[in-house]
Amino acid sequence: MMSRISLVLVLIFFHAALLVPHLVSAADLKVGFYKSTCPLAETIVRHVVEKRHSTDKSITAALLHLQFHDCFVRGCDASILIDSTAQNPSEKAAPPSATVRGYDLIDDIKYALEYVCPAQVSCADILALATRDSVALAGGPTYDLPTGRLDGLVSRADQVNLPAPTMSISQAFTGHFHPLGFTLPEMVTLLGAHTVGVAHCFIFQDRISNFSGSGRPDPAMDPALAASLRKTCSASGSPTAFLDQNTSFAVDRSYFRELTRRKGVLRFDQDLANDPSTSSVVYGFARDEASYRKSFAAAMVKMGNLKSGSGGGEVRKNCRVFNKPKSSDVDDGV
Repeated sequence: MMSRISLVLVLIFFHAALLVPHLVSAADLKVGFYKSTCPLAETIVRHVVEKRHSTDKSITAALLHLQFHDCFVRGCDASILIDSTAQNPSEKAAPPSATVRGYDLIDDIKYALEYVCPAQVSCADILALATRDSVALAGGPTYDLPTGRLDGLVSRADQVNLPAPTMSISQAFTGHFHPLGFTLPEMVTLLGAHTVGVAHCFIFQDRISNFSGSGRPDPAMDPALAASLRKTCSASGSPTAFLDQNTSFAVDRSYFRELTRRKGVLRFDQDLANDPSTSSVVYGFARDEASYRKSFAAAMVKMGNLKSGSGGGEVRKNCRVFNKPKSSDVDDGV
């Protein structure tokens, strides 16, 4: 976590931009939403993300993971950031959220923005902007990001329903991506975020040693990769492995090239290269870095535009808790 002392240096620099609080409305998203209400918002976000990335390259994967979990449950409304209470187990408490991290960085950014522009910048926008900036710092594409999201008023563990690595391509698409308006190529593009991802060994253990009870590795996996992963996964504790063994901290087409060489760590990832419905997209991105970068930027913007179907919202003062409710803010979570 970025120290509060370090943040003070940021805040002193930006203190001159202090503005009168003004709650944003549920207006349509647009690039430069904070131009008049908090003109230095995106600069402050970028500064804090740069500082973290300089000491922790894995933050890009963490933020991509965090934003995916946020947007695919109730839309991009920062509901994933809410802490659980005795009365309300939040999305954080759901089993799929167990490996999600990066909350502390969002807290640091919010702390800086509340000092400079209190009650202006939503936690949902902070998460989207921080993810965009971390992707660029990892060598990925830069892109204009519409802002103006509101923070949601509901966060429930029982509403978390995300694609699992054990699913087939068809199950993931028809059950999770297509209902949100994504095409198959867009699904493959978003899964390209695995280029900086990691997975716990227990998720793919069968592939490297006892596939389908055969006593042998998955024949779809490159034998050298299987041997390397067996060594990695023999470590004590809860070992993990990079999903892209080539450029593990870079947002690039390497992930797709590895899939064309049978070097997908997860069976689901490898199936993207083998399934007739998605293989052409994988091989296309493996050949063409420019095409991948353009498609990834567009898919990230589209994902960031997913909205909660319940309507309403707020700009939280603390990303981990809802503001004090008003009678007009009642939401039953349906």
